[in-house]
Amino acid sequence: MTEDSQRNFRSVYYEKVGFRGVEEKKSLEILLKDDRLGILPPHHESHAKVMMYRKEQYLDVLHALKVVRFVSDATPQAEVYLRMYQLESGKLPRSPSFPLEPDDEVFLAIAKAMEEMVEDSVDCYWITRRFVNQLNTKYRDSLPQLPKAFEQYLNLEDGRLLTHLRMCSAAPKLPYDLWFKRCFAGCLPESSLQRQGLG
Repeated sequence: MTEDSQRNFRSVYYEKVGFRGVEEKKSLEILLKDDRLGILPPHHESHAKVMMYRKEQYLDVLHALKVVRFVSDATPQAEVYLRMYQLESGKLPRSPSFPLEPDDEVFLAIAKAMEEMVEDSVDCYWITRRFVNQLNTKYRDSLPQLPKAFEQYLNLEDGRLLTHLRMCSAAPKLPYDLWFKRCFAGCLPESSLQRQGLG
């Protein structure tokens, strides 16, 4: 297999929309190394201790959710992360059968995307949790400007496509809100973005 065929389907998509060179695992490793998400404390000596505490907290919250029968061993992992996040943030609904809020759908989509990149469930939960918190606090105000920025970038990269989208009145109907709130997580089916092998 070539390196291109082994890459995550999102890399191919990101390149198609003009974000060349995005490798999720490499980007995630760089973020974790720099710790821009604030996942690890600044003192390297305390990393192991903090990770132990976070694992204990993860297991305690998971146990609590099992006791109140919000999750079971059969619950999909992304939903477990969501229920943990809801419990820790004081937003756990009265019943698991209550419909999900739009922010819950965003969390689930991001959690599912993180599951593809992070193998350890404890790390995956903490990274997802911190990522969603950053998105909701630091970047929420910039979300409304992203559709215009996207169209400007598309105009530079493929002006004909943008012109076509505007002519058929499709540009304002694009699901920008969904794309940018979820950071494109879960927006397109994986099969539509995978490269097809020849013969």
